[in-house]
Order: sequence, then structure tokens, then C-alpha cells
Amino acid sequence: MAYYRRIRDLREDHDYTQREIAERLGMLQPQYFRYEQGYRDVPTDILIRLADIYGVSVDYLLGLTDNPVRAK
Repeated sequence: MAYYRRIRDLREDHDYTQREIAERLGMLQPQYFRYEQGYRDVPTDILIRLADIYGVSVDYLLGLTDNPVRAK
């Protein structure tokens, strides 16, 4: 699964709008939309913040594992 699909699925599973996530990340909704559609690569700092928002590992966001649990 492409990582941009995973961040969209997580957002939808948590019942957030793109605007809500964009605000939490300090950006405008159109910029976040481009990340979620795969039009732009997500910067590392944004990936880390998304992982924190959803309580998953960055590896999970990137599709490197199907286990969403973070290592402790």
C-alpha cells in the first residue's frame, strides 16, 4: 500500500477532515490534500507528526510494516 493511501485511511478511520489534520500540522488544507493524493512527498517532520497524531509508527505510515504499534 502506498503511504499516501495509508495516511488517508488513518484520517478517515479517526473521523478527521483534511482541514482538521492540516490545522494540526500548521498548514493549509490544499497542501495536506497534495500529500494525501501522492502529488507531493511528505517531509520527514510531517510524517513524524502524523505518526504522533494517530499513535502509530512512521514505519507503519510508510508501509514498511503492517503492525501499527510503535516500538517502546
